[in-house]
Amino acid sequence: MSFGRPGGQSRARTGSSPAKRSGGRSGGGFGQEPPPVPSAETDRAPDHESIARAIGLRMLAGAPRSRAELAAAMSRKDVPSEVSDAVLDRFTEVGLLDDAEYARMLVRTRQGERGLARRAIGAELRRRGVDDEVATEALGEVDDEDEERAARALVRRRLVATRGLDAQTRARRIFAALGRRGYGGTLISRLVREELLAEGVDAVDDETGLDSL
Repeated sequence: MSFGRPGGQSRARTGSSPAKRSGGRSGGGFGQEPPPVPSAETDRAPDHESIARAIGLRMLAGAPRSRAELAAAMSRKDVPSEVSDAVLDRFTEVGLLDDAEYARMLVRTRQGERGLARRAIGAELRRRGVDDEVATEALGEVDDEDEERAARALVRRRLVATRGLDAQTRARRIFAALGRRGYGGTLISRLVREELLAEGVDAVDDETGLDSL
């Protein structure tokens, strides 16, 4: 008899339960996050050419640079060498990059404004990656007379700044200052003696001690 057993209701409840449970397990059910969709921006490969161009233009806007300096900066940003070479070749074609002119400019400013000797300027050109042949040609614009003139001006300025000190101390400071600028000891010694004599100081007596410097 069905009187004592409400089987219809029981079947209704039992029939609805699997549907709810299967809905919770399915991939499209509520409470489950959909898988992330990769964005085009994430998957896009870096535009190395644009990166290289931006680096080069930014650096050149600040000051003249050598090709090697720009290439090194691009390499630090993981720009492939073939890409940086192509960009730098283009910069050279349009006149943005010229190592020969850069070297001549550096020689003029370092010798004329800072009084550096050719040896010191040559060392700086090498540090900046300028080709030896290009550097030698640029350094040829400074001759021995130019170098001695710049060195003598430095000696005179140092003698004025050290006036009141003993001759040995003055000479030692001049040797240190000009040595840092790349001048050789023979030239420095001669100029110091000549300029001290012009002041009336005997640069070869025992009191000055210049012979030991």
